[in-house]
Amino acid sequence: MSQLKVLNSYSRKKEVFEPITAGHVGMYVCGPTVSGESHLGHARPYITFDVIYRYLMHLGYKVRYVRNITDAGHFEEEGREAEDKISKKALIEKLEPMELVQKYTNLFHWAMKQFNCIEPSIEPTATGHIVEQIEMIKKIIEDGYAYEVNGSVYFDVKKYAEKYEYGKLSGRIIDDLLETTRDLEGQEEKRNRADFALWKKAPPEHIMRWASPWSQGFPGWHIECSAMSTKYLGEWFDIHGGGMDLLFPHHESEIAQSTICNKHQPAKYWIHNNMITINGKKMGKSYNNVIRLTEMFSGNNPMLEKAYSPMTVRFFILQTHYRSTLDFSNEALIAAEKGLKRLMEACDTLQKLEQSNSIDFTGSNIELNKKVDTLLSDLDDFMNDDFNTAKVLANLFDLVPTINSVKDKHIALHEFSKTTFESLTSKFRHYVENVLGLKSEPTGNVGMLNGTIQLLIDIRKEAKSKKDYATSDKIRLQLQQYGILLKDEKDGSVSWTTA
Repeated sequence: MSQLKVLNSYSRKKEVFEPITAGHVGMYVCGPTVSGESHLGHARPYITFDVIYRYLMHLGYKVRYVRNITDAGHFEEEGREAEDKISKKALIEKLEPMELVQKYTNLFHWAMKQFNCIEPSIEPTATGHIVEQIEMIKKIIEDGYAYEVNGSVYFDVKKYAEKYEYGKLSGRIIDDLLETTRDLEGQEEKRNRADFALWKKAPPEHIMRWASPWSQGFPGWHIECSAMSTKYLGEWFDIHGGGMDLLFPHHESEIAQSTICNKHQPAKYWIHNNMITINGKKMGKSYNNVIRLTEMFSGNNPMLEKAYSPMTVRFFILQTHYRSTLDFSNEALIAAEKGLKRLMEACDTLQKLEQSNSIDFTGSNIELNKKVDTLLSDLDDFMNDDFNTAKVLANLFDLVPTINSVKDKHIALHEFSKTTFESLTSKFRHYVENVLGLKSEPTGNVGMLNGTIQLLIDIRKEAKSKKDYATSDKIRLQLQQYGILLKDEKDGSVSWTTA
């Protein structure tokens, strides 16, 4: 079997994966900012790194997977004072900030469970590690790479760049950054435009604030991940992952902070997944093209022709290599739905064939055995080539006609060698279920269920418009008893999730 190779974003080269400590892997992945509901674009990194986590364990590594929760709201854009996502959303929803954080953390966990993602080993929160962040900031100031102005602390990028490479990960040129960084609030406090906040003094309207040596304030976004990854994985760990949109400024700034504190960059391998686009545009609020995960599963979004199950979405994401752009379309999701069904039916067939007794395997069909052995052995080679799930799925589909031919008795079981047959039944299912993390969908007519719930939502909406709140509440509470939770959105629409 070939050695695992990964495309390291830091070196821009495919490198043989050799963990720092033999047999052990430390992996940190930037988790969600829980100021709102996760959307389709958020699904890609967590499904991607779930498969990487699964495959590393398949190879026999003991993995510590750390994925944080960003619950101390960071700025929409670096430098924009008081633009705290969580505080802002809490005011809109009339909730305490930590009440809002809990609400969306629960929704995120629910979505990950629907996607069959394995829970990380540790899931630290930014608010639970303020002390560690303050200690890191103190050290950076002591070493002369940060400065305090009016209660806020900024990292001195220009000074750092005199000794280290700021921009190596993202390919940004420091001179360009110093000249072209946009004018944002708070820029007048900085020595240079490219400097980023380590700590911000909280203005009066800022709800979430903590005491520090500099002011009552809150941490910058980047220092949170540096503090949490160092605490749980050490100063030097194996893999740092996240979406490509985090390359700059987030990961670039993490490297700078950790380099000053620990005298070297934090991770040996940097792995970044590409984005999901809609008609070639990045999914985002500014484009008005966000599809929330609850909407994906219910079909309650004008861009969706129907509801798509979590496993269909997972399959859709894994059909494309994680570093390639993936464009959303209803046609692609419908095709993924059909492909997933075909694959899971093949798994069911193999499970039944596995229970066959008293087979005299002759191995008489040499060509058949050679073809199956080659397709199966390639699975590890494809995953070892930078986790190429697209090629793995292609090979699995090349095996499906053979499995169906056995089911339909066009190929006799005895034509297999015992070794080939056992490898087919075990490895095919192991890859589908344990490495790719796919599973059979619940039986029943999903479309009928979605249609029924939508009908009840429409009846409830009509009742509310007539001020018939008794009927409205009865529908909501009755659905809740069946594990279906309705959520009234700000724009007047209604989404639903299962409890």
